Amino acid sequence: MMQKNDLLTLECLSLGANMEGVCRANGMAVFVPGMLPGETAPVRLVKVQSRFAYGILAGAVDSPSAARVRPDCPAFPRCGGCSCRHMNYGATLQWKQKHVQDCFHSIAHLDVDVLPTLGMDEPLHFRNKSSYPIGGTAENPFLGFFAPRSHRIIPVDSCPNSMLPADAICHAFLAWMRSHRISPYDEETQTGLLRHLVIRINQDHHAMVTLVATHRDVPHLDALVDALKPLSVDTVVLNENRKNTNVILGEHYHTIFGSGVLCDRILGVTFEISSASFFQVNVPQAEKLYEKAIAFAHLTPQDRVLDLYCGAGTISLCMARHCQEVIGIEVVPQAIENAQRNCERNSIRNSQFHAGKAEDILPRLVRKGLKPDVIVVDPPRKGLDPIVIQSMIQVAPQRLVYVSCNPATLARDIRFFVDAGYDIQAIQPVDMFGYASDVETVVELTLARTA
Repeated sequence: MMQKNDLLTLECLSLGANMEGVCRANGMAVFVPGMLPGETAPVRLVKVQSRFAYGILAGAVDSPSAARVRPDCPAFPRCGGCSCRHMNYGATLQWKQKHVQDCFHSIAHLDVDVLPTLGMDEPLHFRNKSSYPIGGTAENPFLGFFAPRSHRIIPVDSCPNSMLPADAICHAFLAWMRSHRISPYDEETQTGLLRHLVIRINQDHHAMVTLVATHRDVPHLDALVDALKPLSVDTVVLNENRKNTNVILGEHYHTIFGSGVLCDRILGVTFEISSASFFQVNVPQAEKLYEKAIAFAHLTPQDRVLDLYCGAGTISLCMARHCQEVIGIEVVPQAIENAQRNCERNSIRNSQFHAGKAEDILPRLVRKGLKPDVIVVDPPRKGLDPIVIQSMIQVAPQRLVYVSCNPATLARDIRFFVDAGYDIQAIQPVDMFGYASDVETVVELTLARTA
């Protein structure tokens, strides 16, 4: 019987859902981060359950995989931002394609063909939003990311994923904290002032900085603004989060400098983004994703499109030029305000937006006689609410386009549509998050013609 701290020599057979190595010992799966298929290595068990175990590499691997490379970030793998910087980029794309296919097979019980993952031209400095927890002391503060499955902050001096000038903004922010001896928030004691630094950067490399604090009275903000303005920071927002919670942003926002919003472009449409808005973190890949979504929708000038979980209207407004009307639904009121202003900014007059939960608003619109030709959904990781699925099936659009950041819930939900008479036409993974296990996927479905 295996026990914690046992030292075993194991062979990696495959990769798990988080791109960790999957080995077997005594008929049990052993998950080992950092191992690649075909490699053998000494493994120290750190946790043993009744049906599986977790281990860590206890030495060098034997005969390293052809996919193995030297990680290019000193914080990997301690930082939880990446899961596979020890793999070459092409191998990560192949894994994501297989992972999507495996989810459809094991969860939806559908044998489908998944297209090759659309990768980045250059998988560095692609993230336009980074959220840094603040640690340390007033004398020696630091920024970083949480270690996997913990709230222990791993200090990061420079992140290869963050767009420029994020690193320079971080350094200027820390210098300001040290200069004015401003205390970081301590989760254990629930004391201190500053919790997170959130940076958004557009394609012109201009930035919006959101400082998350336990209360509004943050001293020396004028000095912070003066330090950030030379780094192309166009606006600074203070967010209040007084709650003992894992949620980064609180409910109250105060614009300290600038307009409080940042503008960026996707497929020629300009979007206004607030601190609270969802916006794709990788614009070049988002353009590939949305181009696929538009192609999968097969839009005509007569089509009415319903966009569920529309955020700031990114998919809605990119589709509006190709159809008669777009109706968007989103639960975040600030995002709906952004969407409406985005319509005005781009002189788009065939779109309307509703603030509220999709599971509340969609059934109401269906009862009022809504009959869209196309429904597009881009839900959070938990997937679609059953009420939303039932309403979509009831309204029976000819075409469905499902955009997902979670292959598991995607496969689960697609099974309902297949059972309701929809055919899968295409499944396209898109790599929005380089060297992480996450993958965006867009699926095209059409309602089977009945006799």
